[in-house]
Amino acid sequence: MFPAALSLPAKLLPTPSPSALPPHPSRQNLPAETLPPPHAPLKRRLLRLADTGRLSDALSALDLLGGAADLVAYSALLHACARRRDLAVGRRVHRRLLASGLAPDAVAANSLLSLYSKCGDWDVALSLFDEMGSRRDLVSWTTMITSAAQNRMERTAIELFREMLESGFTPNEYTFCGLIQACLNEEYVFVGRLVLGFVIKMGFFGTDVSVGCALIDMFAKTHDLFSARKVFDGLCERNAVVWTLMITRYGQNGCCEEAIRLFLDMIFDRFEPDQFTVSSVISACTELESLSLGKQLHSLAIRTGLASDTCVGCSLVDMYAKCSVGGSMNDSRRVFHGMPEHNVMSWTAVISGYVQCGGQEIEAIKLFSEMVDGRVRPNQFTYSSILKACANLCDHYLGEQIHAHVTKLGLASVNFVGNSLVSLYSQSGRIEDARKAFDLLFEKNMISYNTIIDGMVKNSSSDEAYEFLSNIQSMDIGLSSFTFASLLSAAASVGLLSKGKQLHAQLLKAGFRSNRGICNSLISMYSRCGNLDDACQVFDEMDEPNVITWTSMITGFAKHGYADQAVKLFHDMVSSGAKPNEVTFIAVLSACSHVGRINEGWEYFNSMERNHGVVPKMEHYACMADLLGRAGHLEEAIEFINSMPLKADALVWRTLLGASRVHGNIKVGEIAAKNILKLEPQDPAAYVLLSNLYAKAGKWKDVAELRSGMKDKNLSKEAGLSWVEIKNKIHQFHASDTSHPQAREIYEELDELLCKIKVMGYAPDTNYVLHDVEDELKEHYLSQHSEKIAVAFGIISTSAAQPIRIFKNLRFCGDCHNAIKYISKATGREIIVRDTNRFHRIRNGECSCGDYW
Repeated sequence: MFPAALSLPAKLLPTPSPSALPPHPSRQNLPAETLPPPHAPLKRRLLRLADTGRLSDALSALDLLGGAADLVAYSALLHACARRRDLAVGRRVHRRLLASGLAPDAVAANSLLSLYSKCGDWDVALSLFDEMGSRRDLVSWTTMITSAAQNRMERTAIELFREMLESGFTPNEYTFCGLIQACLNEEYVFVGRLVLGFVIKMGFFGTDVSVGCALIDMFAKTHDLFSARKVFDGLCERNAVVWTLMITRYGQNGCCEEAIRLFLDMIFDRFEPDQFTVSSVISACTELESLSLGKQLHSLAIRTGLASDTCVGCSLVDMYAKCSVGGSMNDSRRVFHGMPEHNVMSWTAVISGYVQCGGQEIEAIKLFSEMVDGRVRPNQFTYSSILKACANLCDHYLGEQIHAHVTKLGLASVNFVGNSLVSLYSQSGRIEDARKAFDLLFEKNMISYNTIIDGMVKNSSSDEAYEFLSNIQSMDIGLSSFTFASLLSAAASVGLLSKGKQLHAQLLKAGFRSNRGICNSLISMYSRCGNLDDACQVFDEMDEPNVITWTSMITGFAKHGYADQAVKLFHDMVSSGAKPNEVTFIAVLSACSHVGRINEGWEYFNSMERNHGVVPKMEHYACMADLLGRAGHLEEAIEFINSMPLKADALVWRTLLGASRVHGNIKVGEIAAKNILKLEPQDPAAYVLLSNLYAKAGKWKDVAELRSGMKDKNLSKEAGLSWVEIKNKIHQFHASDTSHPQAREIYEELDELLCKIKVMGYAPDTNYVLHDVEDELKEHYLSQHSEKIAVAFGIISTSAAQPIRIFKNLRFCGDCHNAIKYISKATGREIIVRDTNRFHRIRNGECSCGDYW
């Protein structure tokens, strides 16, 4: 006998017959036809696996089911593949469905549509949709409309919606959300407004949050924030998602103060912000450069437990990098190290911070190496930042290595990376490589066009820049306001007034007359091309100028030397209720600097924070250093720089070095140059300016040493260029240029002009010759400066009533300035010269600068 507590092994127990087994409690007294099939548990397992996204295991379960798999199982698995965007597994499921012989019902067919459309295989999705015929339902139509919109086939989405209505289907909230996505660019804004009418008519306006969010997004992305806010205010019910969307879109459209106000409203209405809300508001503070508000938000993030979130952490890193006093990265780095984990976003934020601060590119490259060593894969934004660091350091070897790497990854044609490559090669004078990088760009924006055109001009290719600009409109880039703004900016960069006027006519024809962004671009274009009258006309015709409008016009007056008008317009702006920003004050301070109004400049500088809440930045301190330096108060300028709350950057010292060159102060010039080279050892401009200062003082030994130092460091001086536009064609000249087809006639005219003005009293100022040669040879060098050649060509190529507009890539030569004043008097011509600092409008021997420049 065995003890009662023990059991016999199973293999020793007799096996009962099926009839001897007691019935399962759940199956007792059930008729045979109602019993669950033996594969039911496996089917339930498949549905559970599909729901949790375990696609491989779900596919194995489908194989085990074999012929017992029904349309419910196939639909669930196809839906899971669509949700995970796994087209490979989805295709395997589709093949099994076809092999099973089951005819897909509407649910299964819709799951197939969802799979192929969401995974980007539009052709297959469209073919399946066509095959559905009468099985199409509202879900089918909505899936296809949404997919077309998401695949940037806006017209197709709109056509599908029209066909759906004609087929007798009534759209629901999901249909409207999909259709609204097709109206996110300016070409289809009018369709979006028609859709809004449908939404209102069918009772979805203000009652459905998802439709409300879609409408807010549509209006905001087409820069109609007024309509977006009306939709927001009209919502009966708002959740954190709606608040966050509206706040984010305000920030992205430059309305950062409104974004912060809305955030405060959200808090007062007792909605709890999430990590996305806080991140968006911190980004708005960054744009406003409000460090104090950013710190308050940092405290809020800590209190709410959001500071550890990666998205919030990245925004804080960026905020401290851009808003820190004196360009310090200490706070930014502290936040970075305090983050619980580092991903590509956080690494990119801190690397970009170091690049943006200036002078800290080496640290950015070190961090990039740490990132790669830590097996974090850089993204397009990381590569863009590191390429900018290479360009700033003139490290073309590393830049080429990065270029090869991004090409291998397929990122060289991505906008951010491609623009940085264009900039890298343009800065190093390799314009052909820059052009190749530009041509490879998948999508070109304003930065792309401006970068390549500026690069062409700086590298003696102004004529090519004009041809390039002329061909842009034949490219398939659309005629949006963004495109026009890009082209206007590109035309302004090289002074192509005729091209700018053509664009003005075309944009009026395209219906952009009242577009404020376009009008702002027109004001800037006309001002930068030397046509202030037309800039004023555009300004006067605007109904609602914003801060950018006012600032553009003030900048135009300042650059042309009209300080009275600039200052008056500033006061008009303040009186109108518009709030000046940091760029406005740069324009006002520059206006004071160009005419030597020291006391007035101090008044505006001191009023910035006190009266307007604008904290002075490095650019404002540079303006004040320029104001003092131009006036010859060099010692006072040094005292001012040393007392700044910010550590002076190369821009400030470069300003002082330029003033030292004008006033011949070697002592101050050497101090400025030393500080520039400490901050930017590869900056050739510092060597050139100091060399010019020594040359003016006759210290030729020091000049030789500086030039030798530049040669050792492989640095080269930027060639001086002057160009003039005649009959839609740019004619560019360098010193002693004989390459022009009309060179003989140009030099004959120039010789005749020089003879005339010498009789009138002109005497060449050989202090502007930077070579230790005989005086006679110095005069010869002066006579063949690019400015004089361009003026001579302008005189022989235009009518007497037409102003001659000359553009320069460097500062106007003092001797040329004097000579051209005499030429204007001798010929009765108006000559306008734009250099890197300002415009010189010369009439009857008098210049608008008053010889103070």
